[in-house]
Amino acid sequence: MKRSAGYSSQPRAMDPRSTEAWALAEASRRLVVAAKNADQVESLRAALVLNQHLWTIFQAALSEKDCPLPKQLRDNLLALSVMMDRQIMQRLSDLDGSKIQPILYMNRAIAGGLAGMKSPAAVTAR
Repeated sequence: MKRSAGYSSQPRAMDPRSTEAWALAEASRRLVVAAKNADQVESLRAALVLNQHLWTIFQAALSEKDCPLPKQLRDNLLALSVMMDRQIMQRLSDLDGSKIQPILYMNRAIAGGLAGMKSPAAVTAR
């Protein structure tokens, strides 16, 4: 598979779970990189907007009538996505890269679950 410009890695398997886990890990990686470069608030803004777009895609998929996930899991993930919306909006309002930890934790926890890992710490930004 040819690498896309702008990505440090690509999902290994071509299944939806692996792709979603990779997307969350990549979004986390971009946040970490942007937060380390405190003088470039636009890169942090772009990383936060990417996270927002990703979670909006998840929300849309979870809201579909034909979503194959059990209702309780869907409802829990939708509630988590609302928390993520709040976190991202708070960070967009002040662009303080030192406060991205809750976003990273949620991204990594969901990515780890999608990838079948036992611990959220197992999925790290590369």
